[in-house]
Amino acid sequence: MRLPLAALATFLAISAGLAQGWPALPTAGFISGRPATDQDVADGNAIFVLKAYGMYFGKPIDIAIPQYAYLTKRGGKPVPVIVVQAEAGKGIKLFGVRGADGEKSVARDYELQLLGTKPPG
Repeated sequence: MRLPLAALATFLAISAGLAQGWPALPTAGFISGRPATDQDVADGNAIFVLKAYGMYFGKPIDIAIPQYAYLTKRGGKPVPVIVVQAEAGKGIKLFGVRGADGEKSVARDYELQLLGTKPPG
């Protein structure tokens, strides 16, 4: 699979920045203001798609995208991430995030501490 140039640039910026503290937020490689499509995922701009029976059902969550956050899964140590997608569907809020290692993850609202668009202090 070929990685689109914008997604590769975003990955490199996040990786370099989180290794040395928080990076500048990416200018590409995220989705905001509308539900993600299969093409958005293929292009590296979204992490997931909310779709059932061929119909998209996700609704964008009204937050700043991209933004900084801490991800805590299963009671583990908070991990710095960049939020690149936020959607709600069927009463559940989901967030697509990228870590310094380029790892993509989907998180529920209770697993994420949103920090805003300014690098945490």
